[in-house]
Amino acid sequence: MRFVLRFRTALAPMLGVLLVVAIQPAKAEEGTVVFSDSSRIASIGGSITEIVYALGEEGRLVARDSTSTYPEAAAKLPDVGYMRALSPEGVLSVNPTGILALQGSGPKEAVDVLKKSSVPFIEVPDHFNHEGILEKIRIVGKALGVEAKAERLAAETDAKLTSAEKQTASIKDRKRVLFVLSTQGGKILAAGSDTAADGIIKLAGAVNAVEGFSGYKGMTDEAIVSAKPDVILTMKGGGPPISEDELFANPAVASTPAGTNRKMISMWGGYLLGFGPRTAEAIHDLAVSLYGNQVTD
Repeated sequence: MRFVLRFRTALAPMLGVLLVVAIQPAKAEEGTVVFSDSSRIASIGGSITEIVYALGEEGRLVARDSTSTYPEAAAKLPDVGYMRALSPEGVLSVNPTGILALQGSGPKEAVDVLKKSSVPFIEVPDHFNHEGILEKIRIVGKALGVEAKAERLAAETDAKLTSAEKQTASIKDRKRVLFVLSTQGGKILAAGSDTAADGIIKLAGAVNAVEGFSGYKGMTDEAIVSAKPDVILTMKGGGPPISEDELFANPAVASTPAGTNRKMISMWGGYLLGFGPRTAEAIHDLAVSLYGNQVTD
């Protein structure tokens, strides 16, 4: 007999994350986050899918969302749609025995329907820092019942992240980076605190040029000039591409140090902002783009 159990993990008071899990009491101790049947998993969120593959458990996957583009083999799986615009019918149509969904999946109404369905649903926290990546790995590994594999992957990832972060430790002149998500309508939509962009900028040894707000918001010309970015950071593959010519044609951007030097870095979104097993490599690549030969091995 199955029960749907709602509980908070030991970290939940800090994280504010509610996990909804179906378990069989005889098979799991209290507080354990685990699927009773993990043979057919729908993975929602690119980093979740990457972790499943990195654990060598891709044989359990029956579907993925449209942000799950790495590794290339994932593209062969049925696509249940964009993680922030899910259809409950679409997700359930692949007959999963469990759903692994990254925090932030939506819309809320769709997620609420999925949580109330008969299919066990686990929501994986998404924190944009070193420890957040290790937490994801451990939660996914526990959900699939492969804790030992997850601990090995977490240890390997921990070592790589530590090494990547040390590469910019001796740099004194920190670059100010403005992450631009969109320039549609001539408006600059930039990343504040509590975003993946803010997290990766800091891990690469730089400073987020934006202060005073969280999430992604439009910036006034005055705010852009005051931010004084040395570099504009953008992503590929997450919507309409941002043209370098268009970006630096913006008078406010043009007046900044980044505009004067036409300094723009563009990286693939899933790689740059995924906060998964490849993040150490993304940190290194971004740091090299920012600091060149100042980056140490």
